[in-house]
Amino acid sequence: MSLDDVLQHIDEAVPAATERLKSLLRIPSISTDPAFARDCDAAADWLVAELQSIGVTAEKHETPGHPMVVGHADGPGPHVLFYGHYDVQPVDPLEQWTNDPFDPRIEDTPRGKVIRGRGTSDDKGQLMTFVEACRAYKDVNGALPCRVTFFFEGEEESGSPSLVPFMRDNAEELRSDIALICDTGLFQSRTPAIVTMLRGLLGEEVTVTGPDVDLHSGFFGGLAMNPVRALAGILADLHDDRGQVAVPGFYDGIPELSDDVRRQWEALDFDHAAFLGSVGLSQPAGEAGRSPLEMIWSRPTAEVNGIIGGYTGDGFKTVLPASATAKISFRLVQGQDPLRLRAAFRQFVQDRLPPDCEAEFTGHGASAASVMSTDDPAFEAARGALSDEWPDAAAYVGCGGSIPIAGHFKEILGTDAMLIGFGKDDDAIHSPNEKYDLESFHKGIRSWARVIDALT
Repeated sequence: MSLDDVLQHIDEAVPAATERLKSLLRIPSISTDPAFARDCDAAADWLVAELQSIGVTAEKHETPGHPMVVGHADGPGPHVLFYGHYDVQPVDPLEQWTNDPFDPRIEDTPRGKVIRGRGTSDDKGQLMTFVEACRAYKDVNGALPCRVTFFFEGEEESGSPSLVPFMRDNAEELRSDIALICDTGLFQSRTPAIVTMLRGLLGEEVTVTGPDVDLHSGFFGGLAMNPVRALAGILADLHDDRGQVAVPGFYDGIPELSDDVRRQWEALDFDHAAFLGSVGLSQPAGEAGRSPLEMIWSRPTAEVNGIIGGYTGDGFKTVLPASATAKISFRLVQGQDPLRLRAAFRQFVQDRLPPDCEAEFTGHGASAASVMSTDDPAFEAARGALSDEWPDAAAYVGCGGSIPIAGHFKEILGTDAMLIGFGKDDDAIHSPNEKYDLESFHKGIRSWARVIDALT
């Protein structure tokens, strides 16, 4: 049987696949709320049964939190691991939903049919695209074209506290040639994308203290150092007049984009004016001389996320505060060591402290960037497969945020990950009225069938 036969079978089976997805969506597997622990357990059981129904050897593994689901299917080709998560975000505020979040509905919209409900896009709908692709392949051919390990967790939306210990304890069972993750989206809701760059994250909180107590500005203003003024000056120094981060050594070791990736990004024709315009802005404010996509995906940042100091209540209080605090996040890229940069930032602050001021620091996480090597032929095979399914050619893209699981696969299992997803920008993940386009579900299933066929 050919791939065309598998694709035709997928087309014919979309109604049944959609009903199976709705069945999973009805389970309120909210991982962060202990009241829904039994529902998370039920979702894991549902997935085990579903995998077993297509001939996969699958079982539920208990953890200190919610269960892991692991399944194995033999095949002649390379060994791939597919990861997804079955837990979902809370539904609050409930009154903003147009229907019960756990009673999924098919709705007509101006841009086509969607399935609406919590978890439709993040991540149950995406997870099921791969399961349904495997089901179709087995229905038509009797077996999968490659060896597949299925790995589903139930704590992604609550910080994945059990994930790393489980991966370390079960590394041999989970190790594969390549990992596949379906928790991302189409670029600008249109272009299939393989995420190959994920920025890391460093969080720092700095408190500058001066006098022993808050001071009367009439008595001490102009004479005593104001910690808010000291902190504001330090924060102002974080960037130079070209938008570059001024912490010494911040850019050391960062590679430039390859010509091939740069061409792919240019071909995406990213409309940064519309992107900024959607939030009431107009001009890029990052590094001069860098394209907007570079700023978002492949360049590091330093951003002040919050400033606290002095009197902020109603009315007015004329004081010089005893202390001022700022929370600062750094998005990191390939070549940057988060611990080295933490030390460099703290020294940067210390070097700018005026007399009579001291600084205290609190770290809030430090994770390095993840970069997947596209030298592996599997990446080009997958890109070609996606390009065959969608109107636009697939591209390698970056991600401005951080997806820790990709780094865990590399660190713990020694496996690169391909992040391929079919969500759209307006899916409202984590928000009321989350949805997943039926086109994304249908073509997502077809896409994964093409990808696993191309990897053989």
